[in-house]
Amino acid sequence: MGKTVIPKGQPQAVKNILQRMPKEIAESFSEEQLAHLHTALGARSWKKHSIDIRSTFSIPLSPTSIYYVFLVGKNHREMSRREQRISALTSALIISLFVLFSMLVGLLTLYLLKSWLGINLFEDFSLGIWDWFKGL
Repeated sequence: MGKTVIPKGQPQAVKNILQRMPKEIAESFSEEQLAHLHTALGARSWKKHSIDIRSTFSIPLSPTSIYYVFLVGKNHREMSRREQRISALTSALIISLFVLFSMLVGLLTLYLLKSWLGINLFEDFSLGIWDWFKGL
């Protein structure tokens, strides 16, 4: 079984696919078929991510290594109903956490402002936040 002869000038994606095929089949493609194969491969959007981090790391004292992929980008594919529900729930959770965090920061700011102005709503009662803040 000889090595597959790949026509020169072919993109790497086409070369990779041709190398994985039996020699007879890989060499049976015409230039037009190879061009269409390249077009079909180029239609894939896996290369178009605004953040694309891929790496591997070895586990100490083990021959095993683990790879990870972190991708962020616009979703161009259709989502299933399950994925749409998960997306909606995740969005609702993120918005709720943001609103809760914003409210807590707002309340803390109002409390610190009240304490800085010397306003006591209840006599002989303090949460201790102002004293902690002054100690920073």
